Parts: sequence; C-alpha cells; structure tokens
Amino acid sequence: MPEPRAALEAIGRLPDGEIDIAEAALQFARVDAPAGDWRAASQLLGRIARDAVARAADVPDDATAQALALAAVLGESYGFHGDAEGYDDPASANLIRVLERRRGLPVALGIVWLHAARVCGWSAHGLDFPAHFLLGLGAGRSQVVLDVFAGGVPLAAPELRRMLKRIEGEAAELRPDSLAPMSTRAVLMRLQNNLRLRRLRAGDLAGAIACAEDMLRAAPDQPLLWRDTGLMHQKTGALAAALRCLGQALERTPQASPAAGRLRRAIEELRMRIN
Repeated sequence: MPEPRAALEAIGRLPDGEIDIAEAALQFARVDAPAGDWRAASQLLGRIARDAVARAADVPDDATAQALALAAVLGESYGFHGDAEGYDDPASANLIRVLERRRGLPVALGIVWLHAARVCGWSAHGLDFPAHFLLGLGAGRSQVVLDVFAGGVPLAAPELRRMLKRIEGEAAELRPDSLAPMSTRAVLMRLQNNLRLRRLRAGDLAGAIACAEDMLRAAPDQPLLWRDTGLMHQKTGALAAALRCLGQALERTPQASPAAGRLRRAIEELRMRIN
C-alpha cells in the first residue's frame, strides 16, 4: 500500500464515484495513528465485505430487508456499536481504532456500513443530518433512514423530528436539507472534521493544521477549508503558508462574490506584512 499522504493526494484526483470510502478512511487513520495496525484493519474490512456479500445473496431488493441484513452482519456478528462514553475520544473517529474496538462515532461507524452496503451493490449514502450522521438505504420514497450509532435503528419522520429538536431546540422542524444525501468526499470530510475540531478545542493548533492539510489532499476543491487552514496558519505566524492557502481559497471562490472580496483584502494585508 502506498504511503498514506501520497494515497490521499491520489484520492484527491479521483471523481467522487470512484472513491473507495473505507480505503480512504483507512489512509486518514494511518496518518492519524501511525502506530496502528492498518494491515489488520484492512483484513477485517475484507472479512466484513465477504460476510456481507454472502448474506446479501438471500436478501430481496428491498431497503428494509437490506438494513436488517447489514444490522445482522455488523451489529450481531461483528459487534459494532456507538461509543457514547468515548464520544470525544479521537480514537472514535479513527477507522483503525474503530475497527479494533468495534465502536466509534456515528460517521465512523457509517463508513463501515457504507463499505458493507456498497460491496453488496446496494444504494447507500450518508445523510447530512445536523450533529448526528445518519445513513440512507435505497432512494426516493423507498429510502430507509438508519441510525448506525444505535445499531441501525430505522427512523421515520416522527423520530427524526424528535432527534432534531433534541439537537437544535424545540422550535426546530425538519427541512428539505435535513436529509440531504452526502457525497463520499463529504462523508470523509465530516469524519476528519471531528478530529480537527477536537484538536482545536484541546489547543493543539499545529495538530489541527496538519489534519486540515491532510483533508485538503483528498478534497482539494474546498474553498472554506482552504480559508480556514490559511487563518490557522496565520495564527501561528506562518504567513507564507497562510498566503498560499488563502490564494487557493480565492481561486475556488466565485470572483464576484463578497467572500472573494474579503479573501482579496486578507491576501493583500498578508502580502504587506511579508514585505
């Protein structure tokens, strides 16, 4: 397997539909936990894939039946479940550690579920639900929404509404974008953003910058992430690195937008400081 950062850069050149989500998450995990046994993690992903495909042979073309099959493989056979006690532990967002411990954050578990569903040829995608990653199986009216943190419990509109109110307050209501399908890259960015924010909260600015730079290797077309990375570099006094990142953000921002104007002003101020 290639060096992980080189692998992330290769992933950054792939169309979204060609990204192997578990493989990409494993590369991020190798960077974040270089002492972790990534070979054992890769072998476990292979076993999960084989068991899921074997189980899928008897499953009808129905999202509910597929959800039950995935829950049987991942929950009952392998024992994956949410880690409420270790929610803020960085290990809960690292795929190597999640596979070792069989527990993790919703998005980390979701990647294992997406891996299993996709090797079976089933339609599966992340859902951009606020503050709690959910999984969608099927499409359109036949879509089933699952909470993988709770073992794959299906959620209908009343349960989703109650969950949203717990997160955003009693005035919150489901919106069309509450269950927006996520691209593979977006799921990976949500996974790694957990790590980046935990490092920022711990005061580890250098670690947060390193995490953001790795995110940009796999998802280089992210103007907001380029901007945020530039601002973090600026806080450390690395002005040349800040200028590079803000320049990348500007290239990817609509030039007539207010955001582009703000970026130009920030770049000009940095150039004056450097000169």
